[in-house]
Amino acid sequence: MNPQAATLRLAVFPRSGLLVDVLLVVAGAGLVALAAQIEIPLGFTPVPISGQTFAVLLVGASLGPLLGASSLLLYFIVGLVGAPVYSGGDSGWEIVKGATGGYLVGFIVAAALTGWLAQRRWDRRFNSAVAAMLSGSVVIYLLGLPWLARTANLDLEGTLEAGLYPFVVGDLVKLYLAGMLLPAAWRLVKNLRG
Repeated sequence: MNPQAATLRLAVFPRSGLLVDVLLVVAGAGLVALAAQIEIPLGFTPVPISGQTFAVLLVGASLGPLLGASSLLLYFIVGLVGAPVYSGGDSGWEIVKGATGGYLVGFIVAAALTGWLAQRRWDRRFNSAVAAMLSGSVVIYLLGLPWLARTANLDLEGTLEAGLYPFVVGDLVKLYLAGMLLPAAWRLVKNLRG
């Protein structure tokens, strides 16, 4: 590459890693948005079964705490401003302040925690990767359940029936699946970063 072209490339893309990181953040947000469209509404709760938690945990563990949380923050903001990326193609402030808003906020924190644990090598063995993802799932519930209780005016038992019990088995399946796919996701991220 001639010196002028190299200078121009550095002016536009200060380091190639930055561009790759931005693309990884956007791809992570896209994966969560795509997984959110896999939805099974339940008639007795405003919280649907969706593929989001699978994607949140996989994105967090494969991208690390900063990029994983950035990816979920981007997803949150894009949905907040009106793109139909939330579960079932929903979007906007009404969804965020509604019954599922706490889960959406929990996704950001869960991706950061799962990424942080992966960065500390919890992702190197299947059992510890699953434990990291289980920790991320717990965070999602810790933020989602109180929000659901407040917005839907539910007592503790009602909150657990509407926001936890119907989802435990599916979430365990999703985190095991994400744990199995994590080594492939890490290889992909590593190859993209060069």
